[in-house]
Amino acid sequence: MKFVPAGVVPFVALLLLQRRPVAGRALLVTGPGCPGHGLCRSNVQEQTRRQVALLNATAQDLFSLYLKCQGEPFSSETDKLCNPGGVFFPAFRVNRTSERKEVMVAMYKLFAFLNASLGNITRDQEELNPTAKELLDRLHNTTKTTRGLISNLTCLLCKNYNIFQVDVSYGESSKGKSTFKKKQQGCQVLRKYVQVIAQAARVLLPHLSPP
Repeated sequence: MKFVPAGVVPFVALLLLQRRPVAGRALLVTGPGCPGHGLCRSNVQEQTRRQVALLNATAQDLFSLYLKCQGEPFSSETDKLCNPGGVFFPAFRVNRTSERKEVMVAMYKLFAFLNASLGNITRDQEELNPTAKELLDRLHNTTKTTRGLISNLTCLLCKNYNIFQVDVSYGESSKGKSTFKKKQQGCQVLRKYVQVIAQAARVLLPHLSPP
């Protein structure tokens, strides 16, 4: 899978480029001009912790519902067809002993990627399963939570580290693929999501716990 270098991408631009494969380089900015610095709510850290916990708690149910709505052969051949080894996910090399700034940047990369992937999956399911109301509602709610989380991570990175530009890579679009391939790509991404969000929660939540 190829990714196109696009230089350093500001936070606002990242939210507008959700479906384009893109990569850039993190930039630490020193100075008082970090966008959104004054927009952090007083409970932003607690809100971020709750959002990560919510995503982790609901990920498996979302994946199971997705499988159910795709029908056969996905329900009976899950391990084979939904093996996430063939899909790109941002490298996640931080752990509980990593510096907090490093963890926050890694989280931003992860959830920016996830937000774009959820948009891709939702678009496909609106086309392929327009009557699957529960699945579509869950996809929309997960996307909404993810966007809120990105906003809070943006705020924390700006406020605490004066970082407002981070490198982000987005996965392959499913546009133009067959129905089967669209369903499979969504299945692979959501299965990987279940694994990664659990790891993300274990790493991030201790960094957001009250002192």
